[in-house]
Amino acid sequence: MSETVARLQPVSIWKHFAALNAVPRPSKKEERITEFMVAFGQQLGLETQRDAIGNVLIRKPASRGYENRMAVVLQGHLDMVHQKNEATDFDFETEGIKMFVDGDWVRARGTTLGADNGLGVAAIMAVLEATDLAHPPLEALFTVDEETGMSGAKALSPQWLRGRLLLNLDTEEDDEIDVGCAGGVDVTGTGSYRPEAIPAGWEGLRVRVSGLQGGHSGMDIHKGLANANKLLARLLYACSGAARFRVGSASGGNLRNAIPREASGLLALDPATRNAFQEVFERERQAIGNEFRAVEPNLQISLEGAECPAAAMPEAGQLTLLRTLCALPSGVSYMSHAFPGQTETSNNLALFRVGEGLVQIGCLTRSSSDSRKADLVRTLEATLSLAGYQTATSGEYPGWQPNPSSAALGLLQARYRALFGAEPRVMASHGGLECGILGAHYPDMDMISFGPTILGAHSPDERASIASTQKFWEFLRDILANTPPLK
Repeated sequence: MSETVARLQPVSIWKHFAALNAVPRPSKKEERITEFMVAFGQQLGLETQRDAIGNVLIRKPASRGYENRMAVVLQGHLDMVHQKNEATDFDFETEGIKMFVDGDWVRARGTTLGADNGLGVAAIMAVLEATDLAHPPLEALFTVDEETGMSGAKALSPQWLRGRLLLNLDTEEDDEIDVGCAGGVDVTGTGSYRPEAIPAGWEGLRVRVSGLQGGHSGMDIHKGLANANKLLARLLYACSGAARFRVGSASGGNLRNAIPREASGLLALDPATRNAFQEVFERERQAIGNEFRAVEPNLQISLEGAECPAAAMPEAGQLTLLRTLCALPSGVSYMSHAFPGQTETSNNLALFRVGEGLVQIGCLTRSSSDSRKADLVRTLEATLSLAGYQTATSGEYPGWQPNPSSAALGLLQARYRALFGAEPRVMASHGGLECGILGAHYPDMDMISFGPTILGAHSPDERASIASTQKFWEFLRDILANTPPLK
């Protein structure tokens, strides 16, 4: 546990966040963190349950005088995105997150921080532990696998929860109240090829794109950040018209919900075309650097000698692959009319793998419009199919449609104004929240989402504001103290 972080204010949140980050909790491997949460609830003497998939529910009776207030569900997810810098030696399955304080920010050393959604979970733990809070009857719901499929929320029993108001603590700007979110679906293209032997005398090259910011493929997709997969494909496709080379292997990205920060390819180059390759490569590298200088100041594109691969993709299959990667849309497709300035529909060209006769391409498509999402998926499938790849969709989850008559929204707006003397921003998040799935299980439940300021989620640049966490804690305490009476 990081003692420095555990002593930050409010200690009631940061000590639990430090304890959470000492427990490995990557998506789909949450056994240790669910055991941790069950033990936490039991140590407090509270009713604690765990369902078959691993979701944990802890119930806390109302404080004195609040027994007839509306019961509240506090909800967050236990898993975290596991991303690290290429040079960082770290095992997410065995090591706790190494944190440090940088001014107003808590950061991790070369990895994701886990503030998404660890700070929300820690705040719920603080509420459960507190003896001096005014609050209605509480249910703390901790779900699993939010980041890679939302399978915990999908498997939730519709008979498990009793509360009528759900506070999701997974929003990442402290002046924002979310009333809706985009739905999403994974789109995958796969193919195969017969590797061909490399002619004698060819030389090996390693092309690498690195140093990008990356980030959340929903919350950060509108920022115009570079996608390492797109840049690598652009470089190689540009060079393919001037030089003879073959791709022995290549890869980029590793998670659907993270904008790819790094990509690389191992090439075999005909030395007779070395000068032409280097000329085009350098021209394209400079152009990319100029285009992204303002948003990607640490972008690095390198070309270095390497051991020549023994076999590679056939020339025709290689050209098809590069054209496909260049043609696949990645970024914002449509902006929202209902919420001006917000992204409605987007796609993240999240990952690709080439080598040993196999090709895999993975995307995550998001939209708050079901029809627009379906249309973009068809566009991706059409592009992949024209290239001869097999296509499949998986992991689809629904969006969360805003409720204009939400009593929860009115409560949070009023309490925010009273506490901070300003109007909160009411938004529909382009990131995926579990509220749409939870709402399908509990259609009469009023739901809202808010949280502290977290920047760079899903990337090693993830950081959480200390001052904002104090503000978030004050807001959460006040909301619980002002929940309406039962009708």
